[in-house]
Amino acid sequence: MAKEKRSFFGKIMGGDEPAQQVNVSTEQYVQPLQTVTEIEEEQVLAESDDREDLEVETPSQASAEEEWMSDYEGTLNIDLYQTRDNVIIKSTIAGVKSENLDITIANDMVTIKGERVKEEKIPAEDYFYQECYWGGFSRSVILPVDIDSEHVEADLKDGILTVILPKAAKAKTKKIKVNG
Repeated sequence: MAKEKRSFFGKIMGGDEPAQQVNVSTEQYVQPLQTVTEIEEEQVLAESDDREDLEVETPSQASAEEEWMSDYEGTLNIDLYQTRDNVIIKSTIAGVKSENLDITIANDMVTIKGERVKEEKIPAEDYFYQECYWGGFSRSVILPVDIDSEHVEADLKDGILTVILPKAAKAKTKKIKVNG
């Protein structure tokens, strides 16, 4: 009597069914390999098909983009810390003239605005790298302590802006004896 083979799962699960032989042709599952050049050719063809759908930018669209970019304002990076008597703001703003800076204090908020101006006009196609930010920038920060806005000092030296905000004098604490 020939012993029938059972499948692996049949043995584990305790099934009685003998294993079934299945012939699978690998040809229906395996696609032939493509060479790198064939893949590149397909990508180039796909890209060229996509480009046909693209619209050509008109001068009015280009000027609208430039207008949008002119409304963009950069963010100023700052350090804000305190000493015993002052709150100090420091920021690196190289290339900015002191007359192009505006520092405003309103209630508990300090706002620093400025503009970094390009001195020469260079066509975009002549750039190899263009990483510096040119244009307007600002930063507003809420102060964590009360300050004396009448005695604020600002100094721009070697491209570093330092704003010194004296802390407001705290009310002196006085103990009151309760008579009883």
